[in-house]
Amino acid sequence: MNDKELVAFYNVENLFSPDVPRKHKLDPAFSGMQNWDDRKYQNKLLKIAQVFQLILESEKSLPMLIGVSEVQGRQPLEDLIKLEPFNATYGIVHYESMDERGVDVALLYDKSKIEIISSEPISYIFAIENKNSEYYDTTRDVLFCKVKYLETIMNIFVLHLPSKREKDVNKPKREYILKDLHQKVVDLISTKDEGVIICGDFNENPDEEMIANFIYDGDFNKILTNPSADLFKNGKFSTFHYKSGLLFDQMILSASFFNANSPLIFEEAKVFNHEKLSNWDKKFEGRPFRTYAGTRYLGGYSDHFPILTTFLKKE
Repeated sequence: MNDKELVAFYNVENLFSPDVPRKHKLDPAFSGMQNWDDRKYQNKLLKIAQVFQLILESEKSLPMLIGVSEVQGRQPLEDLIKLEPFNATYGIVHYESMDERGVDVALLYDKSKIEIISSEPISYIFAIENKNSEYYDTTRDVLFCKVKYLETIMNIFVLHLPSKREKDVNKPKREYILKDLHQKVVDLISTKDEGVIICGDFNENPDEEMIANFIYDGDFNKILTNPSADLFKNGKFSTFHYKSGLLFDQMILSASFFNANSPLIFEEAKVFNHEKLSNWDKKFEGRPFRTYAGTRYLGGYSDHFPILTTFLKKE
C-alpha cells in the first residue's frame, strides 16, 4: 500500500475549447491563441495528460487533489479526465468566473479517496474610477472546497490572482483578495480543527511582502507554512519572465500538516520540472516548454511547471 499522498497545482496555460478564439472576432488575439483549432486543442489535452503520466511514473502515484488554473469552462476538464492516466476516475469542481478572458480555476480529485462535502466560488468585483467615469473590473474567482479524506476534513482554496502587467496596476487587487482570504483562513483555523491548503498562481514570489506576511495572524503568530519559500531560496522556479526565474505557483499549508498526530504529515514540496516538460532549445534550457510564445504556436505543455506537495500517510 502506498504510504504517501500527493497534492498538485498546475497553471495549464490557456486550456481553451477550440471555438473560443472564434468568439472574439473583433480581437483575434483576445484569447492569446491565434489560429487555435481542434487539432491543437487535442494536442494540448494529450500534453497535459502526459504531464500527469510523468508524475505517476516519477512519484509512483497520482495526486489525489489537483488545483488547476487557466482553464476555459468545464468542457476541457471533462475531455482531460477521460484520458490516461485519469481514465474517468477523477471528479471536477468548477464554476464559471466573470474573468474578462473567460479563464477559471478548478479542482480535480480522485473519487476513490476524496469526498466533496461542499464547494463555492469566492468572487471579487472592483470599482475602477477613471477621470469622470466609473466602471467595474472582474477577475478569476477563488475556489473554496471542503473535502473529506479518510475521516479527516480539509479546506482547499484554489486561486489565480490578478496578473502582473502594466507597471503592476493589479497589485492592490491581489492585496485585497489576499487580505480577504487571510481572514477566512484565520477564522477556519481558530474555530475548527481542520487542515487548510491554499494553492495557486499568486503572481507574487514567496519572499514578496504580502505573501511573506500571509502566514501570520494579526498577533504575528505563525499559523501557516509556505514550503515554497525554501524552494525559491534554493533557485527552484515554476515559470520565467525574460531572464527572471519566478515561483508564482505555491502551496501554503496550515500547522495541522506538521503535527505528528495528523493523518497526513508534510514531507516535501517540489517543482515538477521534469526534463521532458522543459524547452528543447538550449537558449531556454530549464524553462517550461510552452504552448505559445506570444502569438507563435510552439505546441508545448504550458508556460508553468506543476508544483507537488508530498504527504506521509499515517496509519
